[in-house]
Order: sequence, then structure tokens, then C-alpha cells
Amino acid sequence: MYIPFVDLKKQYLSIKEEIDYAIKQVIDRTMFIGGEYVKNFESEFAKLYGVKHCIGVANGTDAIYISLKMLGIGYGDEVITVANTWISTAETITQAGGKPVFVDIEDNYRNIDTDKIEEKITKNTKAIIAVHLYGQAAEMNKILDICKKYGLYLIEDCAQSHLTEYRGKYVGLFGDIATFSFYPGKNLGAYGDAGCIITNNDYLAERCRMYANHGALVKHQHKIEGINSRLDSIQAAILLAKLPYLKKWTELRIKNANIYNKELQGIEQLAIPEVRPDTIHTYHVYCVTVEDRTNLQKYLKEKGIETAIHYPTPLPFLESYSYLGYKEKDFPISNKLKNKILSLPMYPELEEEEIAYIGNKIREFYNIKNK
Repeated sequence: MYIPFVDLKKQYLSIKEEIDYAIKQVIDRTMFIGGEYVKNFESEFAKLYGVKHCIGVANGTDAIYISLKMLGIGYGDEVITVANTWISTAETITQAGGKPVFVDIEDNYRNIDTDKIEEKITKNTKAIIAVHLYGQAAEMNKILDICKKYGLYLIEDCAQSHLTEYRGKYVGLFGDIATFSFYPGKNLGAYGDAGCIITNNDYLAERCRMYANHGALVKHQHKIEGINSRLDSIQAAILLAKLPYLKKWTELRIKNANIYNKELQGIEQLAIPEVRPDTIHTYHVYCVTVEDRTNLQKYLKEKGIETAIHYPTPLPFLESYSYLGYKEKDFPISNKLKNKILSLPMYPELEEEEIAYIGNKIREFYNIKNK
């Protein structure tokens, strides 16, 4: 049996007619940049979230960068974020002119440890980027309290957390602004790079839209210098066709996670992901912690099972951030887990029999190892 880490072909085939029609419509009308498909997607995504503004952009990285720039982050400013995220979260801080300041993670829920944020705040701190990693909500009430106490902006990085809930409210609705990625493998994925920004702040929304379009809301009327970061019409049409399925696909991800939990129960060398109380985890990634990860990965690959690591090196330990002078002891939990985390196949179309096969092969590996 072969089980890919993500099977985008299977999802495409399940709604092939709708996707093909959406693409054909854009091509037939030669409406490749802007237009009704982008506007309609922005409107429908905003409606789904119950938010005033959705601004489509070229990708999730740009979404963070634009948000930082329009919040006024610049030279000398510090922005706090978590140690175990994808580099987009941090590199955009530097690109905006600021300095990333990393905080270690919780041992159980793998998001930013809110008890360690305040010790990193200085007179130069201007914002916090809260990352809802893997589809797990960060501890938003504590983060909001800290932002209010110190007068900090709050950006939510929701690249992996479409429809994730914290205490009955979608993540992305707590901060000043939130960003999403629609990279193909995301819970809501385009067929290329795509992203968006959401906010209830009218002024911020206008500034973000302007900045993403060369500093103009009307062609040739450039109020500021901006960048070119537009959600193209084909990607918008694909996302618009997929959007009605997002809630169903989310339910299937949760169902598959529960099947995994059952299949992996009782394996002493493996810990299943914990879910924060009063939240809904949407499982962009089903990440377990394991012993002897290298050999387990190799064994699963031999049995036709693809796995991944999110992420093999915490950001403070990357060469790109060596200038910050961090040591492994500065991030004990991130350092402890970096060689143990393993992401198993996860997508809505994953079959129960396939999950059972994965569970069986993991048990098989440890049984052989323990003999």
C-alpha cells in the first residue's frame, strides 16, 4: 500500500467538474488579474469569518509582510513570535525593518508559551505574531491580555488554521489583523501560491489593499509606494469553488485525527497530539512525538508511507538567525522536541483503512525494535 503525505489529486477528482469549470470561465473571459472572481472570493471568505474586510494577496508570506508594514513596523522595532514556525513568520519581520524575538513553545500544545512572552518585551517591542501551528489554537486570552497591558499590536498567523476555533470563535478574529496562506497543501488550498489578510479595521484594510497594489486603490493614482502582491483570478476562482467544502473537509480531518488517536493508543514510544481545552483543532498537520524518529521514518517509507517534519530546525537555531546569538538552552522545549516530532499523512480523503495500516506499521516497527 502506498499512502502519500498529502493527496491533492484525490481531492481534485472529487470536485473535478467544478474546478475545471471555474478555470475555464476565467480563461474564456480572459479575466486574469482582479475582477469579479477575486472580489467574490474576498466577499465569501469575509462572510465565512464574519469579518468586514478580506484582502486577497499573492501568498501567505506577503500577507504577513504587508500587515507588518501597514502597522508601521520598521527599523528598530521588535516583534515577538514563536520559535517553531515556518520562516515566513520571522523573515517578514526582518524584511519590514524589524527584529524577530523568539519565544519557546508549550510542551503540550506546541504553540507559543504565553508564560515566557513578557520576559522578552522591551521598550522596542511593537507587536506579537501569534501562530496557530498545525491547526491548534494559541492561548489567545493570555496573549490579548499581554498586548493590552503593553500596548502591542497583535497579528494572527492562520496559515495552518483555517476554521480553527478558540472558545467558540474562529482564530483570526482576535487580533488587529490576521493572515492566511492558500498554498496548495493547506486545508483550503489553491493550485499555486495565494493568500489573504482579514481585519475589521477599515483604515488598516484600505492601507493593506493599497500597499499590495503598488500603493494605489485606483489605477495610476499611487498614494504611496507599495508592492505587487495580487491574488490572481484563476486561484481566486479555484478557492471560490473549494470554499463551500471547507467545513466538510475540516470535519473529515477531525474524524481522521480521532481514528489516528484510537489506532495509536497505547504505543509507549509515541505521543499523540494534545488538544487545548475549549478549542477546535483543524489538523492541517497531525504531528506525533516519537522515539527513534529517523529509523521509524525509514521503516514507514519502506512500507509505502510518506511522512514529514514540521519543522526539523527551530528558527533560532537556523544559520539565518545565528547573528541573534541564541543558544539551545534558550529554547529547551523546542530543542527537546526537534528530533522527536513527526507528521503523519493527513487529508480529508484519507481512508480509515489507510490510517489503520499506518498505525499497524508503527506498532510493527516498535515491536521489532523492542525484541
